Amino acid sequence: MIRKLMSSVLGVLLCFYGFAFAQETKYPTKPIRMVVGYAPGGGSDIMARLIAPQITDAMGQQVIVENRPGVAQNIAAEYVAKSPNDGYTLFLSSAALGVNVSLYPKLNYDPVKDFAPVAVFATSANLLLVHPSMPARNVKEFIAVVKKNPGKLNFSSSGSGSTQHLSGEMLKLMIKGDFTHIPYKGTGPSLIALASGEVDFSFSNIPAAQPLMHKMRALAITSEKRSALLPDLPTMAESGLPGFITQTWYGILAPRGTPGPVINALNAVVVKAVHKEDFRTRLAQMGADPIAETPEYFRKMLLEEIERWSKVVKASGIKP
Repeated sequence: MIRKLMSSVLGVLLCFYGFAFAQETKYPTKPIRMVVGYAPGGGSDIMARLIAPQITDAMGQQVIVENRPGVAQNIAAEYVAKSPNDGYTLFLSSAALGVNVSLYPKLNYDPVKDFAPVAVFATSANLLLVHPSMPARNVKEFIAVVKKNPGKLNFSSSGSGSTQHLSGEMLKLMIKGDFTHIPYKGTGPSLIALASGEVDFSFSNIPAAQPLMHKMRALAITSEKRSALLPDLPTMAESGLPGFITQTWYGILAPRGTPGPVINALNAVVVKAVHKEDFRTRLAQMGADPIAETPEYFRKMLLEEIERWSKVVKASGIKP
């Protein structure tokens, strides 16, 4: 009798799963929201608006980019983590997701357990940028200015814990400098502050910096190799700081428990977009490199990022 009852229950569950699976194969049936944790104009926002039309065209439903800036994208991350796991609320994240777990003593979400990775599709290094009024034309001269003005200079970033912030902290450690970090709610506001002279220098990804490059001076790039977009700009390592390599990444995540067929469908669309020549060209024009990998690859990469940045956070002793 018990065995028969269990068999009936199992049958009902299988029927329900089959129905759910059939329903999910029709995904999406309504617009999708892609939440960004920074203000408009920053790298994450630019990348969201670059990938969103690709998903719209492939899936036949509009992807709406929604900005929820603040606290190094923690506000947006928590919002998406607690959203329905039906595939209609996605998170366009940057590398800050891997940093925040070490930087903030308590998060209202778990960067690993509360998300289902979909696809990481681009990486971008940071530029060391200074206000034109600074008497420095290269990194060596910049370091000399810092040494002559201990505690007087400040730098902006897209928020505490961002790779831009940590690039500044890494620089402080390597040159034994003394300057102040001023966080903003996104790369856009951070760069506006630099262009207007509110701050002395900043680190920024290339996509966000390009529109304002005429109002600032780039001294170096934080990648391992020079950028094809800026071939005359030396790396930080070439400028006398070996080992100074930082970059951010851009990827899409969904709330934990989002059905596998939905995750796979979205991943397939993103991977297909990354293989398009025009999409790769647009990434290259912004100084970003394309990635086309699986959700499993993204999850492994996120775990590695958490471990790598935890060492930087601990060594610098930074607080949010």
